[in-house]
Amino acid sequence: MQTDCDRFFVLTGGPGSGKTTLIEALRAAGYRSSVEAGRVIIQDHMAISGPGLPWNDPALFAELMLSWEMRSHAIAMQETGPVFFDRGVPDVIGYLRLTGLPVPAHIEKAAEAFRYNRKVFVLPPWPEIFHQDAERKQDLDEARRTYEAMVETYAEYGYELITVPPAPVQERLSFVLAKAGF
Repeated sequence: MQTDCDRFFVLTGGPGSGKTTLIEALRAAGYRSSVEAGRVIIQDHMAISGPGLPWNDPALFAELMLSWEMRSHAIAMQETGPVFFDRGVPDVIGYLRLTGLPVPAHIEKAAEAFRYNRKVFVLPPWPEIFHQDAERKQDLDEARRTYEAMVETYAEYGYELITVPPAPVQERLSFVLAKAGF
């Protein structure tokens, strides 16, 4: 699992910081990318009245996100060239810590096994673009705490955090590509 991770770049941070918009811009520029696990899991479980919603069962939600992120990593291993991830396996640990739940040993093991490029792009809270919606129920304070949890978690796992400054998406795109070496 470690052999090809240098071409895998994670974008992380709190909700509502522009990660998905930036991932979409990377995709439009021709780069491969993953889809954010949390939002799709919430959409799917809301559609079927399923149990995997973070406000109903945060531990189950974390397990579902872990499975999604491991699958995204495996799919990326089959592709060539750089891949940009809308969050990664360590985000699951950050989420569990944020919610006050214990981090099971298998999730810690996954964060060690499923690696990404040492450079991780972190998007700080951006109040001017933050908004809540059907899947994003967190307020701005929780978005800030999520950002802090992700910064702490990725640093703990040996990643170099590169803060993506608040700016128009094309400027953010140029910034990320330059820092990634493209």
